[in-house]
Amino acid sequence: MLNKKISIRKDDKVKIIVGKDKGKIGKVLSVNKKNNRVVVENINFVKRHTKPNPQSSQGGIVEKEAPIHWSNVMIMCDKCITPTRIKMKLLEDNKKVRVCSKCNEVLDS
Repeated sequence: MLNKKISIRKDDKVKIIVGKDKGKIGKVLSVNKKNNRVVVENINFVKRHTKPNPQSSQGGIVEKEAPIHWSNVMIMCDKCITPTRIKMKLLEDNKKVRVCSKCNEVLDS
């Protein structure tokens, strides 16, 4: 199966567009390009049951963020404050940057 290139990077601000957390906004903590998934801060919490082990003497239920597919999130533009698609643009010094498709603001910092 062909993998489409992921234009979402770590520390991007994204909005969830599908699923139980639809409409929430968070920061990308990590990107898994192999599985096309991203982990977003405070989004898609799951509960994991853990046994007691030498590091933690007490077991229990732990909540943590689970990865979601990258197609279920959209990057937020800081200038127009809306979720947007991304265009790639070539600058004068032959550097490729990500650009907001609505307001043409450069998203790379």
